[in-house]
Amino acid sequence: MTADVLPALTAGARTAAHPADTPCTHHDSVLADRHDATVVRHGDTVAKAHAPATDPTELSRRLGLAAHPALTGILLAPLRPKPVDLHGRLVTFWPYGTPVDPRTPEAAPWEAAATLLARLHRTPAPDGLPPMRGPAKAARAIARLRTAAPHPAAAPVLRAWAALPAWARAEAPMPPAGTLCHGDLHLGQLVRHPAPNGPWLLIDVDDLGVGIPTWDLARPAAWYACGLLPPDEWTRFLTAYQRAGGPAVPADGDPWPALDVAARALTVQTAALAIAKSVGEESPLDEVQQAVIDACDRMGAVPPELAPGSTA
Repeated sequence: MTADVLPALTAGARTAAHPADTPCTHHDSVLADRHDATVVRHGDTVAKAHAPATDPTELSRRLGLAAHPALTGILLAPLRPKPVDLHGRLVTFWPYGTPVDPRTPEAAPWEAAATLLARLHRTPAPDGLPPMRGPAKAARAIARLRTAAPHPAAAPVLRAWAALPAWARAEAPMPPAGTLCHGDLHLGQLVRHPAPNGPWLLIDVDDLGVGIPTWDLARPAAWYACGLLPPDEWTRFLTAYQRAGGPAVPADGDPWPALDVAARALTVQTAALAIAKSVGEESPLDEVQQAVIDACDRMGAVPPELAPGSTA
């Protein structure tokens, strides 16, 4: 985030929350400040500066979808229907919602996340919606790894990446599906709205689009396969998705033929970002990061399990 954008983004959040001359005791807070997004809060209003070079037409379509009545109770609706330009960055405004508390992992809303995903996947996708950006995000993670300084852990990650089908590497179109997908599902993408105890809703429309719904289940599936998500939590998530009629996996039987490619791609993406961060911060890999890299190494011995109708 450039130095001139953060103050302007904060001022924008204040203006969106209330007129400039209104007395206010709320404090400004920075909720996130990354290379691809900066998010600030003022009172009950959140302003988000999206990644540089974000396509305004595609973002507007995604915002319109989040505000559509068909997605009420699934996606958090924006406060404004269109993004605004701020020092060359597109900015959107949202109501504040209470996020998942990372200090209480035992209370993680896996069932709510799965049910919301199933409802999203069952909602007909409107015409003109751009593709879900999950594979493109994975490809960007690999690009960051390749531009980082050499690291001994990079080789198995790049081998696992090369073994994936071209569509999972964003080098070819996704197989026909046309399902409405979130594109970047994890527990940080849920909030309670109205805060603090309203129902759970999905947030973050940056990767929203049509595509392969298994991608939205891939991160928890990858964590489970890497030994980072306990089996009972994975079972809670998967069972809730199936009971809600989610189309990404069979209602019963082995889900892994459908999940395998996307879970591998998310494992590689996570490992690539971990290595790039380690190089950038000149810090050693932690146990969780090493577990994901080890999983990439194991994947090299077993080819991806392609679902029926998939192509290599």
